[in-house]
Amino acid sequence: MDGKRKPDDDILAGSGAGADAGAGGGALTLASKRPRQDDPTPTQALAISSSDAGKNKGLVRSIKRTSSLSSPIISLSDAHAGEILDVRFSPDGAYLAAASADRSISLWETYGANRNLGLLQGHSKAVTALAWSGAASAAAPPRLFSASVDGTLIVWSPLKGVKERRLRGHSATINTVVWCARGAAAASGREVVASGSDDGWVLLWDPEERNPIDKLEIGYPVTALAFSEDGKQLFVGSVDNDIHVYDLAKKQVVYDLWGHTDTITFLSLSPSGNELLSGSLDSTLRVWDIRPFVPQPTHPAANPRLHRTLSGASAGFESLLIRGCWSRDGRSVAWGGGDRTVTIWDVEKSLITYKLPGHRGTCTAVDLHPREPIIVSASTDQTLLLGEVEL
Repeated sequence: MDGKRKPDDDILAGSGAGADAGAGGGALTLASKRPRQDDPTPTQALAISSSDAGKNKGLVRSIKRTSSLSSPIISLSDAHAGEILDVRFSPDGAYLAAASADRSISLWETYGANRNLGLLQGHSKAVTALAWSGAASAAAPPRLFSASVDGTLIVWSPLKGVKERRLRGHSATINTVVWCARGAAAASGREVVASGSDDGWVLLWDPEERNPIDKLEIGYPVTALAFSEDGKQLFVGSVDNDIHVYDLAKKQVVYDLWGHTDTITFLSLSPSGNELLSGSLDSTLRVWDIRPFVPQPTHPAANPRLHRTLSGASAGFESLLIRGCWSRDGRSVAWGGGDRTVTIWDVEKSLITYKLPGHRGTCTAVDLHPREPIIVSASTDQTLLLGEVEL
């Protein structure tokens, strides 16, 4: 862990705080709001006590810091006028993006003063989901993909505030969008994006083209997606409570993962690529072994791919697609909930290690930093909570 990590100066220099709107009317609206820091100093918190009107010595206690954040807990607020439905760190962890029902996306610096760089505006209805492209460099900064109730995807160059293009093809709300570096569906084998919609279709996109390069008819509203590590398989979650695993070359289901009793809210591939994490409105998380040599069930009661079932969080009654994630070492997972908390589990022990309060509404999404022990959560209370956690 780099205890002196700072945002990439080269990327910041190219972010163009006053950048013009991109093609099609997408724009970066500058914001002047500042985050509220819930800790008195950027380096340590001090607890001082005394007795007898100060005659006795006070006790000074320092709190161990575990990250490069300016404060252990930071509230990022006042950027949105609607529920925040998704939040994602950039690939290098220097930035985070949040999607809101107010039709905009806010972009924040993770470190330093946690500046709100502005709002990306271009969708005509609520923004439901976000996905960043992979590892970036100063020469090739990351892209951001946003999905919306308006049935479109937008490809952004977020640090410039520019909309590159709008992708049309769905006829209903898009619930989920995911990115893959080695998309088997693309003829060239280059990056591919998948989107899932209430229209019952999954569309596959080359981000350089305006039309989908392939599509899968699922037959039910699609609520969650994840690519396999090699990009050859796509995991599809739906309102039918099951996870369907598609071979993208054959466009066929190769097997199903079943056990949830309500709609799948999110899917996430483990850092090792060997396990899949799923969340559901049944208020459980499940960890699945997706290695190719795992035996298939020999009778209906057998479910050899189910590795763990994690409980202790509530999905609530709002039927929101609450999103979770893996820790960078694959040992822990985190999820939001209708109980206004973030729950973190130790996967192998199937035990809750943290219950993190602070939100005043349903916690809709959680993401863990790719390099440091930092967590961010989003909520219907229109705020983000950014903080450090020891995993």
